[in-house]
Amino acid sequence: MDSVLRAAAVYFAVLLVLRFAGRRTLSEITTFDFVLLLIIGEATQQALLGDDFSVTNAVVVIVSLIAFDIALSLLKRRSTRLAKFIDGEPMIIVEHGRVLQRRLDKARVGEEDILEAARNTQGLERLDQIKFAILEKDGKISIIPER
Repeated sequence: MDSVLRAAAVYFAVLLVLRFAGRRTLSEITTFDFVLLLIIGEATQQALLGDDFSVTNAVVVIVSLIAFDIALSLLKRRSTRLAKFIDGEPMIIVEHGRVLQRRLDKARVGEEDILEAARNTQGLERLDQIKFAILEKDGKISIIPER
């Protein structure tokens, strides 16, 4: 039972940390971010297994984590508030060529990220060519060009 409680604590702690870290964190991973994830993975493994490194304990932890994930996905389907809290919701960050700076700051996204997405997806070069830029739930930026 100790392993299940550890798994629950670590699952929700990592979920909250990643949620507050922001959407762009996982969509654009740098070498530094990759190293950080490896270290987090190692620390998580030690916290989950404690002193018991048996195969049985590892299976219990894995099954527990999957069960928590399934339960959370079912809860998110029933509660839009919970789904918005955990997954976030799309956010308009450029409107008719005008950058919405507060939203950009909140999402920790730079104008260069928007312009890169505009170039890559629509072949646009300037902000005034963008009708809307939307930061999606998965951290990607969707661009709707002015026509």
